[in-house]
Amino acid sequence: MTIASGAIATQLGQQGLGQQPWWVEQWMELINSYRYKKRLERAWDYARSGNVMSIRFEGRRVHARVQGTGDDPYKVKLWLDVLNDEDWGYVLEALSQKARWSAQLLAGLMPQDIERAFAASGKRLFPFKLQEVRSECTCPDKANPCKHVSAVYYLMGDRFSEDPFVLFQLRGRSRAQLLTELAERRRAGASPPPAPVPHPPHGAIADPSRWWRYDAPLDPDLVVITPAMEGESGLEVAGPLPLAEEPRFPEANRLFLERLLTHGKAMAEQAMAQAMAAGAEKPDRGATEGADKAEAGPA
Repeated sequence: MTIASGAIATQLGQQGLGQQPWWVEQWMELINSYRYKKRLERAWDYARSGNVMSIRFEGRRVHARVQGTGDDPYKVKLWLDVLNDEDWGYVLEALSQKARWSAQLLAGLMPQDIERAFAASGKRLFPFKLQEVRSECTCPDKANPCKHVSAVYYLMGDRFSEDPFVLFQLRGRSRAQLLTELAERRRAGASPPPAPVPHPPHGAIADPSRWWRYDAPLDPDLVVITPAMEGESGLEVAGPLPLAEEPRFPEANRLFLERLLTHGKAMAEQAMAQAMAAGAEKPDRGATEGADKAEAGPA
């Protein structure tokens, strides 16, 4: 049964893999770590020359047919160790905790730190070394991987660039399974927001007569009384008064304004004195009566 959607290309272009996403480069580094460089060169030629005749997924394995020097193509199998359901449970739980991981996977991108999610299960998504990539080939070459298997490696890297979910599939979860289970876990973990607690309205909202009234006593420490700054009287702020001119008394307006300013300052000083006196602490009545008797002397 074919699991992967779409056919896997069986031939690389003349430019090879070219510039690829980081997860493809990591896969290629794994292949290029193989010490038999001549065998890799032959495998590269096979991948580019069309010697890989077919690649398909059956179950969680990759099956390929590669034409070698003989008449019949060789059969190649490739697979990775599959994570069990318990391991996948840890991975999915970790993935569901980060919205960024889910968003990138839905966009067809492999998160750069995806191995952190797999670390929760003690497993890895990418093979750590080439020996972790299991493979078989029907060719007589006893070395593993042989050039036929390595050619399939290169083409798998090309497939990874188109669909990073192939790696998840090799580990035991198809794209549809992974995204479905991830969505279910995110829905299960999302708790509904708490209902807003109604705030009781202030009494003044229902009684407009209280909007401009404040009956509570003010804390004396919060009340500061200061005289007006120079030039801040109401007359200065109001500007020139429209007083009629009287030719017979040219100084009348000036004298009137001076009188008005003088009176205003006197009233302001009187209001300041009253305010300061009201803030002073009243003497104790008993102490005042005792002082009066002392001044009067014995009867």
